[in-house]
Amino acid sequence: MPLSMEEVQHIAMLARLELTGEELEHYREQLSAILDHVASLQQLDTTSVPPMSAVFSGDSHLRVDKSRPPLPPEQILGNTPHKTEGQFKIPPVFKK
Repeated sequence: MPLSMEEVQHIAMLARLELTGEELEHYREQLSAILDHVASLQQLDTTSVPPMSAVFSGDSHLRVDKSRPPLPPEQILGNTPHKTEGQFKIPPVFKK
């Protein structure tokens, strides 16, 4: 399923990418190959494959959350170059 150059330009415009002619051709080839691969996957017989809602089982392999006391403010603010009244001091975001 080869894509036309206009389709790739439209995709690049939607993604707000400024691509050169060489890059457009490169991505046209790559996107066309991806679409060809997806089309070949659609030809597979999946009638014997049961539907699934997740890739992993319900078992969590994450660590257990443990409550612990917070760090002291002096340690948190120890590496910041600018602080005031126990808080980080940053430049204003909005200018007047």
